[in-house]
Amino acid sequence: QVQLVESGGGLVQAGGSLRLSCTASGRTLGNYVVGWFRQLPGKEREFVAAINRSGGSTSYAESVKDRFTISRDNAKNTLYLQMKTPKPEDTAVYYCTATLRAGFGFVRAYEYAYWGQGTQVTISS
Repeated sequence: QVQLVESGGGLVQAGGSLRLSCTASGRTLGNYVVGWFRQLPGKEREFVAAINRSGGSTSYAESVKDRFTISRDNAKNTLYLQMKTPKPEDTAVYYCTATLRAGFGFVRAYEYAYWGQGTQVTISS
């Protein structure tokens, strides 16, 4: 099965920028629909963005649309999340996730089978 490892989290000032990466091993990432979720303590995981196998289709939560960009490099087995003008409310643990489900448009955590360990993102005001 695929293993996912996130990197790039940290502390950033509001209005700055940050890029998260997720590197896959064990399987070819191009076989998976992949995405990002985030979670605050005591809250459910929240959908952030997803991208289809080829990278030609993307979907975003309304709260991050036009500010975050999801992309993938299948040759490098890597997924990215570019965060532009982040806000304090974007502070959370961000998780990379993958699924072998046919189709696209999955926004619920149960629809994804494989998860990274998470990376903390803190946006200061």
